[in-house]
Amino acid sequence: MKSIQQLIENALHELFDITVKVKLSRPDEQFGDYATNVALQLAKELSKSPRDIGEALADKLRETSAFSEVSVAGPGFINLRVPAQAVASALNESWSDNYGQNSDGNGKTVVVEYPSPNMAKPYSVGHLRPGNQGWAVKRLMEATGWKVITDNHLGDYGAPFGVWVTGFLKFSSDEALERDGVYELGRVYIQTKQALKDEKERGESVLADQVQSWLLRLEQGDSEARSYSEKFNRISLDHIHAVMNRLKISTDFELGEAFFAPRGKDAVSKLLETGVATQNDDGSIIVPLDEFGFDVPLLVQKSNGAALYATTDLATILYREENWHPDKVIYCVGAEQQFYFTQLFAMAKKLGIQTDLYHLWFGVIDQRNDDGTREKMSSRKGVVLMEELLNQAEAKAREVVAGRDVSDDDINKIALGAIKFSDFAADRRTNILFDWDSIFALTGFSGPYIQYAAVRVNKILSDNMSGGQIGDYDFEPEKSVLLKLAEYPDVVRLGARELEPHKIATYLYELARELNRYYETTRVSDADPIEKTARLDVLGKVSHVFRHGLGLLGIEVPSKM
Repeated sequence: MKSIQQLIENALHELFDITVKVKLSRPDEQFGDYATNVALQLAKELSKSPRDIGEALADKLRETSAFSEVSVAGPGFINLRVPAQAVASALNESWSDNYGQNSDGNGKTVVVEYPSPNMAKPYSVGHLRPGNQGWAVKRLMEATGWKVITDNHLGDYGAPFGVWVTGFLKFSSDEALERDGVYELGRVYIQTKQALKDEKERGESVLADQVQSWLLRLEQGDSEARSYSEKFNRISLDHIHAVMNRLKISTDFELGEAFFAPRGKDAVSKLLETGVATQNDDGSIIVPLDEFGFDVPLLVQKSNGAALYATTDLATILYREENWHPDKVIYCVGAEQQFYFTQLFAMAKKLGIQTDLYHLWFGVIDQRNDDGTREKMSSRKGVVLMEELLNQAEAKAREVVAGRDVSDDDINKIALGAIKFSDFAADRRTNILFDWDSIFALTGFSGPYIQYAAVRVNKILSDNMSGGQIGDYDFEPEKSVLLKLAEYPDVVRLGARELEPHKIATYLYELARELNRYYETTRVSDADPIEKTARLDVLGKVSHVFRHGLGLLGIEVPSKM
């Protein structure tokens, strides 16, 4: 709370003629409402013991009416209690329709890259986290004032294309493709990869040569190769867009690897000319990164002249610099690519790129085996296709609300809320356990639990008219809820700075839990007019924070549950 910080800063200035920024924390309830360790921080500068500084500061603060209790603990920690009415007043002063947002990123541009699936494959659960985390980061950056540009960097180029055409001609037909679309392409890809493996074991290379031939034909602009590429891409994009629409995510651009491949080759040629890159005897091109501590150089072009991820990513960086002028670029890609991105960012530095390039990585989605152990979600053990996962989630949501008057639209919101919220259950760097029962639980850390709390608040507000005078109501029953509401702007700020959407999820769970405790002891609908008006005012603020916070995570509040 800014007013409390300001009071402490003013007191320190009066006592010690010093200007300092004070940070407040929330201690255990038994110690107080707020705490600060500023006395410990100033001990060296003031050449005084932190306890003496703390006692002097506590005496000064007790002179004001802002605190109901001030105490000094341990070596100099200062614990503060504030009247509930003061918390309510401070919250009202800072309240607006944009409560929770700030202008930290004003004047700055960030590019967020997600979900970036591969073409000609069904959208898999493997791209659930890139889409969820990317969308949440986009929303967080927007809430903190950044200009956000989003880009779906499609995997529409490279070796897979040759595999698909070769496999399609050998194992499929136009009729099957017309009937099953991207799922037929996915089946063909798996069958062809197995055939290539079997062929290699026999010491043969007929299929492998065909794969390489189709790749080269596409690079050379062959009309038949381009026709297959356009056909597969159209089928894939229709599918990708359908799944993204169900996930309620979108991007401003969809500039895939095929768009950047020719630009990448031009960029590699310039790196050779300037001496940044080196050509090996076999014709491959590398960028040495010894000065950045890498023994292994970054390969930017194959010996046969084919482009690689590094080729297209180099062109992507240069394109964004030239056209979008970002201050920051965030790549939402899994943990398995950490080493590659450290190399890529090192190459960018070598080229003089000053933009902050950030790899927003995350763990995998685990499932529980019959014996209780965990492993990465796979087709052997259950759903890996995103559409199947969403279908099952909607079926599960119907079970949860069975017998209640809940619309299909609300059921979809509950299903998607459960799936998405599970992604933010912990620090994104950890693996998450996907468990149907826990993610749909109406108690505990789950999306439906938070959504239900929001629906309940909205129901109370819609059933009760407000508009009376609050007067001198003391807000003591609402104090814990008010203190939690006061935290929200700092939670958003920290979530955006650290790119940690799970901090928002954790906060919303704590707010819902605090609200449920409040309902146990406090009446709203049949309270006297002054109390009712005050309580509805607080619940209106709670409703705003639920809607805003869930919105940052890409989750909507149902009208009924």
